[in-house]
Amino acid sequence: MTTSVVITRDAGRGLTYAVLGWAVAYGGVRLLWTVGEAPDFGPFGSDLLGFTGWWSVALCVAAGAIAVVLDRAVTWRPVLAGAAWTVAGALVASAAILLPELVGFLLLHVGPNFDPLPFASRIGCVSGAVLLGLAVARYQRRTRGDCPSCCRTGEPKHRPEAPARRQEASARRTPARWAVYAAYAAVTGLVARFAAQTMVGFDDLHQEPSLIGLEIGLLLAGILLPLALVHGWGRIWPRWVPLLAGRTIPRLLLLIPGLGLGVGIVAYFGMGMVQLASGSVSQFSDTFLLVAMSAYCVLGLGLIVASSDYHLATRRPCENCGR
Repeated sequence: MTTSVVITRDAGRGLTYAVLGWAVAYGGVRLLWTVGEAPDFGPFGSDLLGFTGWWSVALCVAAGAIAVVLDRAVTWRPVLAGAAWTVAGALVASAAILLPELVGFLLLHVGPNFDPLPFASRIGCVSGAVLLGLAVARYQRRTRGDCPSCCRTGEPKHRPEAPARRQEASARRTPARWAVYAAYAAVTGLVARFAAQTMVGFDDLHQEPSLIGLEIGLLLAGILLPLALVHGWGRIWPRWVPLLAGRTIPRLLLLIPGLGLGVGIVAYFGMGMVQLASGSVSQFSDTFLLVAMSAYCVLGLGLIVASSDYHLATRRPCENCGR
């Protein structure tokens, strides 16, 4: 094992302790609420979706245990990584109500059903998912690649000089074809969702500002964001943008909303489909809800896929191997 890999593992140990600390703290709260008397969570009846009671405690225990295994593993194990991402995804899905709540904060209108206690609990749940996601990402970087500096795979390139390295960083590869397909699938999903709404009309929609803002935000993000992830005007500011024309767009400006919104949409509407399958009651027909939620899930998955390729296409070359 090289010195760089040892340093990487030592740096990741603090992340392992962070996951363990979260599992003990948040898992302890879930345990107290499960064996004792849980607080009143208002109109929703629960702070989490799906994974409540002992299931929420089990998720915390699983996250802590997997973090320890990830830290000690020295070889790439796809089953281990898959289990870690599954637990992280379950944590995000259980806190899916955060999506409209965060939109309400952006609009400075949280709505009459907002309750600080379950909101804080959902934030705590998602925090554990983020920590575990960072831990498994670090594990993948440490065990999958063959470069001790960047842990990337593929044929190493000759180490470029500094000017050439800067030139390569500014001219990254074009988007993969599957990413372009995913971006346009996301747009198609949004169009299908509003087409379904047109069929049933807009009269019965709730007029809460947070929900209206969510719809408007999805309309904009579902068209501009996925296309920007796979087209050149998503990397260089177009000529018609004042003061910024021709400048490189910061990659995080698209990457964070793309991944964050994509994951949030899939979690929120994916859990909605689970509730629909369990027989939840709604003012809309099951057929409409199935079509609308499926379309939203296509939008979210398209954003995730396009954002993943955008990350690979815009990251800086490695200083060591040039990849």
